[in-house]
Formats: sequence, C-alpha cells, structure tokens
Amino acid sequence: MNNYPPKKAVGKFDEKPGVYCVKDLSLADEGRKLIHWAESRMPVLMYLREKYRETKPFAGYKIAGCLHVTKETAVLIKTFVEAGADISWSGCNPLSTNDAVAAALADEGLSIFAWYDNKEDFYWCIERTIDKPPQLTLDDGCDLINTIHEKFPDMAKQIIGGTEETTTGIQRLKARAATNKLYYPVYAVNDMETKWDFDNVYGTGQSTIDGILRATSVLLAGKNFVVVGHGHCGSGVAKRAKGMGANTICTEIKATAALKALLEGHEVMTMDEAAKIGDIFVTATGVKDVIRRWHFQSMKDGAIVCNTGHYDVEINIPELEEISVSKRLIRENCEEYILRDGKRIYLLAQGRLVNLAAAEGHPSEVMDMSFANQFMAHLRLVETHKKGEKLPCEVLDLPPEQDEFIASMKLELMGKKLDKLTPEQIAYIQDYNAGT
Repeated sequence: MNNYPPKKAVGKFDEKPGVYCVKDLSLADEGRKLIHWAESRMPVLMYLREKYRETKPFAGYKIAGCLHVTKETAVLIKTFVEAGADISWSGCNPLSTNDAVAAALADEGLSIFAWYDNKEDFYWCIERTIDKPPQLTLDDGCDLINTIHEKFPDMAKQIIGGTEETTTGIQRLKARAATNKLYYPVYAVNDMETKWDFDNVYGTGQSTIDGILRATSVLLAGKNFVVVGHGHCGSGVAKRAKGMGANTICTEIKATAALKALLEGHEVMTMDEAAKIGDIFVTATGVKDVIRRWHFQSMKDGAIVCNTGHYDVEINIPELEEISVSKRLIRENCEEYILRDGKRIYLLAQGRLVNLAAAEGHPSEVMDMSFANQFMAHLRLVETHKKGEKLPCEVLDLPPEQDEFIASMKLELMGKKLDKLTPEQIAYIQDYNAGT
C-alpha cells in the first residue's frame, strides 16, 4: 500500500511512520488517567483481561480495529494486548477521538492512527491499520470492512473473521452478504442483548443528553424535544429527555415503534408536524436526510438540531447551508446558521454524533458489556480457527449463552445475586399436563 503522508498531520502531529500518528504525545499522562478511570468502571472486561493474561489466546494474531478512540476503547485495546494480540487502530468517526487517550496508547508503543477532527485523513488512518494485513477486524459502522473489501479484496479473502458494533454497520454487512460480496464471516456484536439493550438504550440516552448540554447549556424542562426514530437509541434519548422535564415528541416510519413511543408517554407525529413546534431535535435513525430543507424553514427561531444516529447524513447540512446567509461557531460544538428570513438554527457537532463529538460517549459501565462481547466474539473466532474450522461468509449471531455469562458476571462483580428455580419449579415448567 502507498503510505502517503496525511494531509493535515505533516509537520503538526506526533508521527512515527508505520507505527502511530496522533495529535500530541505530551497528552499521554492525561490519557493514562482517563484510561485508569474507565478501568475502575469496567469490571467484566478487567476480569477477562486477568483471566487471559497468562494463556494469551491471541498470540500470533493481528486485530485491526476501527472504533471510537475513547477511554473505554483503550481498556478494550489493552485487554486484547494483555491477551497476546497485535493491535492496530483508527477512529470510526472524525470527531470522536480523545487525543489524550490516543497519545497514551501511542506512548505505550501501540499502533494507533487517530486524532480529533481528522476528516481529511479519515481513510488514510484506516488504511494505515491494515498496512500489515490483519487476521481479524473489529468495526463500528463498517468503514474498515468496506475499505478492505473494496480496495483490497485479496486481503479480505485471507481474513479469518471480524465483528461489527453498530446497527448501521450490520445493515451494510447484510446488504453486502445478500449479493455474495462479503468475503469473511462477521459476528453481529450489536445484536447481543447485553449490547443493544444497555449500550444503545442507556448509553445513548445519557450521553446524548450530556452532549447537548455541554454544547448548549440550555434548560430541557419545558422544551419540545423531538426524537427522530424510536429504536433502541431513540427510545433511550426520549426517556432521558422526558425524565428531565421535556415535552417529548417522537417521529417514526414503523407502526409498532410509534405505538411503543405513544404508550411510553411521548407524543407521536410526522416530522413535518414536529418541525413546526420543536425546540430541540435529535436524529437517531441511521438513515440519510431525515431533516431536510423544508423542515429547517418550518422551525422556530433558535431551534437546536443534532444527531446521535450514525455518520453526518441524517441532517441534510448542504440544504441548511443553501438556505442560510451566514454561519458562525457561537460556542464549542455549536454553530449558528442564520436563514434568509432571519431565523437562527443551531447545529451541534457538525451533524456528527453529538454524544461523542460534544461529550465523552457512553458511560464506561455500559461499554463494559459491549466490549466484553467484542472480546469474547474475537476469542470465538480464534478458537474456531485453531480447530481448523471455517465459518460461512455471513453476518453471524453470537449465542445467547454469551449474553447470560456477561450479564451474570456484571451482576456478580457489582455484588448482586439472582434467585434460582427450585427442582419443583423446574418440573412444573416442563410439565405440559399441568393445568389450572
């Protein structure tokens, strides 16, 4: 591959060609403190680190990762390393990298190519992680997998397997698999209950509110708070906003999701209707163009718009710019657009993930379970490879036993206990003749 110099990093960044490229190595001490804090809140992953530190099941395997470079991700990376893996890593979002965390990882000799606001060099960073071909990949949004398949298909055909962290990524992988264009198996980590029902709901709910408040410092109580999409992520955001006193409104395309939103106490209406009355808008769909030109034109003066889905396409920013006469950064992660009629629209985090770009992403406690799933999924891939078995080139489900193990470990390490069925109760459940 052509290790061309990054457009923005040359002469400005700390770079060791072929090893790392980060913003500023002097931030390493700050990053180590953040990582230490996350480790104290991620007991399941730390348990797995300790369990596999001696046996090193990943020895001889290289994992290329493309996932938000946060303090929680650093705990996962260090756990892989302790278990013997050779790691190379890039961020999966231009605005989600914590430069201090990246510096700490680079300072420890890890192969990391990531810095905050690396839009021009986003794919350069991804390609550096596969300069030395990996046996395994770990992705969030499918950018790494897609890069390998589209630009280096021969490499893809030699990879043992991978994992995918997000709903959007899973959708893309299934579309690829449906056309026989997926060249290695990928476990759908996103579809584990201990991922989507905690990370997506509680993690996205809390961190999205955190990002909005950091970027705006507005009062949520009494505001009309519009959540576009009532899936796992959207439902979590709506619950948290409602809990802070907002008048919550959900828009949906799926009848069952809209009905759930209604029965949870949220108003339900179309986006065209919501645009006229909303004070704060959050997109959580994974689909492009859910807020368009005519929505902006219908909005109140001072409306706040942000995204917590994926990528920066849910809000049609080019159309917002077309109808604006000016824009300026009014506070960190908050841009003020003035429309031709004088109305002001405030766009947060450039339309990217507000919970990561304007805050710190999901709390460590929920990422503990998501990343335990990642670690165990890769362990499964390696164990299968060592047995000489070959998995089909499909998007694969992980077994429910993994969910039970992770949830049980989480509860145990939190000092919580479960009830157990008695032999009589088990017999009653299995007795199909038991009646009234």
